[in-house]
Amino acid sequence: MTLAETDLLQRGGLTLDVVGARATITLSRPESLNSQTPHTWAALAAVGESLSDDVRVVVVRGQGRAFSAGLDRSLFTPSADEPGISALGTMPPEEADLTIAGYQAGFSWLRDPARVTVAAVQGHAIGGGFQLALACDLRVVADDVQFCMAEPALGIVPDLGGTYPLVRAVGYARAVEICLTGRRVGAAESVALGLALRSVPAGELDAAVDELATALVSAPPKAAAETLRLLSDVADGLDPAAALAAERRAQIRRLGSLAAGTG
Repeated sequence: MTLAETDLLQRGGLTLDVVGARATITLSRPESLNSQTPHTWAALAAVGESLSDDVRVVVVRGQGRAFSAGLDRSLFTPSADEPGISALGTMPPEEADLTIAGYQAGFSWLRDPARVTVAAVQGHAIGGGFQLALACDLRVVADDVQFCMAEPALGIVPDLGGTYPLVRAVGYARAVEICLTGRRVGAAESVALGLALRSVPAGELDAAVDELATALVSAPPKAAAETLRLLSDVADGLDPAAALAAERRAQIRRLGSLAAGTG
């Protein structure tokens, strides 16, 4: 990566390690439970653009006791350095749409069938953290995992690409219940629902993901890529771009209403 891209990673609180066919992205703000900002999403997008075709599996993990606690709470308090998400509600809709699309780009490349993506999830995976895990093809979780879609409880909607893979994983009715109640989904239930591939003791998470990542690149690259694309096409009952656009429209309506004081 260039110096500018390295600086972007640092500002976004990420580290990137590439060894052979495997890339590992680590959320590296353990003091804030790896909370996310627009810098995080820009850094994730830059990683997606920088990876070579030789990378066949991407692991996304969080440093410390949580995967990601979601949005950094500073985003709800505008400042000179960071206008916060409330600023989206006062933008012209076209500008807000483009801004949110830029945020989504940090997540959407993880669903590109060019490579397999695996989320190694421990502790809290809340809101944007849940959506980042959902952006990956596969999720392996520690036995202390807590998934939660917190956005509706905050008066906004999930808009980082999470609605599409959530419905695809658990079905419409269960997705409604998870999103609108804001309840926590633990390890055993996440496996039962299809949110996670498997659950392991927290101390065994890294080893389990290492084993899976190694197995995922055992097939010849072109055969694996073609198979991934076939599986992705079969699984996609809804055009992902349409789902992303629907999230943006809903979020703009919500933020516009909140900005106008109409709830």
